[in-house]
Amino acid sequence: MPTSQSRDGLVALAVAAVVVVTVLIGTFAPASHGRSGPVSPATDASCAEWSDGCTVCRRDGEGIACSMPGIACVPKAELCQRHSGG
Repeated sequence: MPTSQSRDGLVALAVAAVVVVTVLIGTFAPASHGRSGPVSPATDASCAEWSDGCTVCRRDGEGIACSMPGIACVPKAELCQRHSGG
């Protein structure tokens, strides 16, 4: 039967091995670049006007301006209503 000191050493070695393997996986695993989902109209520079059904936002030369939502409005997904130049 292993002694308490021997068991503690095995546990410490197992924890160290898990840490080393985790660091190696994080270092050598391929990184995912780019977006994994759709681009939000607020971050899409080609979208000049978008809405979530409650507020309407417009992008112009001075920046972004949004309307105030209605009192009982339930927002939905943001959709681009008008693209720049069209």
